[in-house]
Amino acid sequence: MRPFEEEFKTLNEALREMGALVAQSVHRSVLSLVEKNEDYAHQVLRDEARIDQLEIQIDDLVAGIIARDAPVARDMRFVVGAIKINTDLERMGDMAVGIVERSLASLRQPQLQVQVNFTEIANLVESMVLTSLDAFVKRDAAMARGVLTSDDAVDKLRNTIAHDMIELMKVDPSSIERALDCILIARRLERIADHATNIAEDVIFMVKGIDVRHQNQVIA
Repeated sequence: MRPFEEEFKTLNEALREMGALVAQSVHRSVLSLVEKNEDYAHQVLRDEARIDQLEIQIDDLVAGIIARDAPVARDMRFVVGAIKINTDLERMGDMAVGIVERSLASLRQPQLQVQVNFTEIANLVESMVLTSLDAFVKRDAAMARGVLTSDDAVDKLRNTIAHDMIELMKVDPSSIERALDCILIARRLERIADHATNIAEDVIFMVKGIDVRHQNQVIA
């Protein structure tokens, strides 16, 4: 066993715990929105503190590994990836909180005349989150690559919701506040997808040593 194998194991477990908690928060934020369920929303708000705590714990673990062990090659790629994944997970948690805040606000407002379908974009985003985390756990570059292909579909669904809400605001000015909330929710779902994409890219870098950001690079 390498001298810092236990530290890597602890770091990996902390990232897994944080990833599972963030995935639950994303799932519950969507359920709070689609099912108008306040219980799910409040659970997301409660879990935010633990996510923030894990972010700090992971930062400390990484700093300790770099200071004591000076990892190189693939080990260093894992450490760098852990730093970036930690940041993306924390921001995904923030986006889930933002969704439930809008969801709770919407419960106190009248229904829009136009039905907003968040189910499709929410399901796709949640799938991207779970797959990116599964790819990290399994160190599976091919699985991570599958996440990258879903990002454009999320963008299109976000644009559809935004377009529909803009058209609604034109004909019904009284709907502006609620329609803007819908646009913000769709935007936050898209941002969660972006962070899932970042994690998938980091997994590819960790496993293959290939930086695929901002390029259409074939991954063997």
